[in-house]
Amino acid sequence: MDTGHHTIELIHQDIVKNHLQVTALIQDIQQCTGPLELLNELNAEGRAKIAALKSSIDELVSVAERESSEKKKAELLAEVDTYKQQLNTSLAAFRKANVVSVCVIDKLAKEELLSMPEEQQAAVRRRHDKQNLANTSSQLSDKLLSISRHLAETTQKSADTLDTLITSSDKVISTKDELEHQQQVIVQSGKLLGKYGRREVTDKALVTLAFIFFLACVFYILQKRLF
Repeated sequence: MDTGHHTIELIHQDIVKNHLQVTALIQDIQQCTGPLELLNELNAEGRAKIAALKSSIDELVSVAERESSEKKKAELLAEVDTYKQQLNTSLAAFRKANVVSVCVIDKLAKEELLSMPEEQQAAVRRRHDKQNLANTSSQLSDKLLSISRHLAETTQKSADTLDTLITSSDKVISTKDELEHQQQVIVQSGKLLGKYGRREVTDKALVTLAFIFFLACVFYILQKRLF
């Protein structure tokens, strides 16, 4: 069997399996009458299955994009569109089932509360208030912890940036010192070149005078011998 065909078949099987599991979970959520903890568990499982379904569809898209045959590629992309439509339908049904289930649970809880004696109603309300307070406190703690982590990360980034700036500053100072040293060397070299230039001019002048003196002596000797 062709390896590519086998891979596509496996992806199809995963998509069908995940879609059936999502559909089953949507039905379980629709039929859920409480408690909220059970609904939350079903929601978490449903989100995981939806994510798995989306991942399988994305994998099929990747395989289609690598397909060399244009005909086969078009067929795969058409299947992807169908699967994406099914996914969108499942997402809408998932949200609707959650809304319906929450309304049912809330309605049943109110009916149960109203059927209780006043003392029990008061106790349930107090317990409910305490639970809400605990949840609010937990949420605030999580937010504070998140803010603390964010501040710690920001502080660390600032410290890293400061270290980088210090290192850069040290490099700039070192470069400045090196440039100043090179400038001093250049100035000294210029002075030496100027000195050697003046000495060369003096040497040339002395050589010229000596040559003139030599010519004068030769002319004088010749003049004495000839005349």
